Amino acid sequence: QVQLVESGGGLVQTGGSLRLSCAASGIIFRLSTMGWYRRAPGKERELVARIIPGGSVNYADSVRGRFSISRDNAKKMVYLQMNSLIPEDTGVYYCNNAPTSGPTLSWGQGTQVTVSS
Repeated sequence: QVQLVESGGGLVQTGGSLRLSCAASGIIFRLSTMGWYRRAPGKERELVARIIPGGSVNYADSVRGRFSISRDNAKKMVYLQMNSLIPEDTGVYYCNNAPTSGPTLSWGQGTQVTVSS
C-alpha cells in the first residue's frame, strides 16, 4: 500500500525557518517525480515545489528563492527547506508525486505550518 507521511511542521514567526520531511513507501520512489503541495485556509491545494528523479527542481513563483526541495532516493525521503517564512505560507503541507498530469497517490495527513505575524 502507498503511504506518505509528512512531518516537521510547526509554529514559527515571520522570517523563521522550518524543514519538512516526507517518507514515502509503496511506490517506485527513484522513478517518481515528487512534489510538495500546500492548502492554505479557504484555498485549494497548490503545488509549491517539484523535484524530478535526476534532481532538477521547479518552484511556484510565491516560494522561489525561499524554499528548497531535495530528495534522498536511498531513504525514499523528500524534504522541503523553508526559509524567510511569511504568514501567507501558513497552511497544511503535503507530499505526493507530481507528474505533469497531476498527483495520482492517496494523500497523507499533511503537516501544519503556521507563520505568525
